[in-house]
Amino acid sequence: MILVTGATGSIGRPLVAELHRRGAAFRSLVRDPARANLPGAVAAGDFDDSASLDRALDGVTRVFLCSPGAVPAPGPQPMTAQQTAVIEAAVRAGVRRIVKVSVQGARPGGLLAEGAHAVLEERLRAAGPEWVLLRPSGFMQNFRTGTGAFTADGDLVGAYGAGRIAYIDAADIAACAVPPLLESGHAGETFVLTGPEALSHSEIAAQLTAATGREVRYRDLPAADFAETLIAQGLPAPFAADVAALFAEVAQGGLAAVTDAVERLTGRPATSFSAFLARERALG
Repeated sequence: MILVTGATGSIGRPLVAELHRRGAAFRSLVRDPARANLPGAVAAGDFDDSASLDRALDGVTRVFLCSPGAVPAPGPQPMTAQQTAVIEAAVRAGVRRIVKVSVQGARPGGLLAEGAHAVLEERLRAAGPEWVLLRPSGFMQNFRTGTGAFTADGDLVGAYGAGRIAYIDAADIAACAVPPLLESGHAGETFVLTGPEALSHSEIAAQLTAATGREVRYRDLPAADFAETLIAQGLPAPFAADVAALFAEVAQGGLAAVTDAVERLTGRPATSFSAFLARERALG
């Protein structure tokens, strides 16, 4: 039995759909089963409720561990305590393997999600069950939701300069989770997951223009100015400064590497950004 956390998210939904298609035994951990709209079994639970985690993990042998990313909160990122609670509950339940979604660039002392995931990776390695780490690049889905990435006029905005990012389709991340969840291999392996190409945001804007028929430009800002833009949108200044600092790292090529991990795990190439846009347009 597999427990899927983050089941209603951009990775969890396609993962649940694929596990269901394959006839795998799984259940999804959700806060409100009545609103989840997921195939297969569901369990009501919350990362902040250890008793609910114990109930959801009853009879589970493998866990897909995924939760929301960095948020503007004081002190340690909430995901650190939340995912630690899942890991500890999994140990209590006798779970044999945990497949965790981390982030590309996870490292001790890193900003926001990078530092939080590094702490969690270390806790997972020390916990006892087999582990597999998936470290994806930025999500292509960010350009569908537009959260924090677009101006009021519909242009892309950031502090990436000419830096390139090998964005990945979240559905590809889900597909990469299937083999380590269903098979015996990959224990103790870490996979950096990227798309098949690294694009600048000017190139992304051009592809968005072609896909939508509406001109989209990329407006590049100095990191300090971008932080001020985030603050004006209501984000706390320390969080905005960390986000801007991460963007500056990207401008220096921090997320430009392209890997073949998606193809190695799934047997097919990673989804290109143009193919992602075509699919999203077809879906409406």
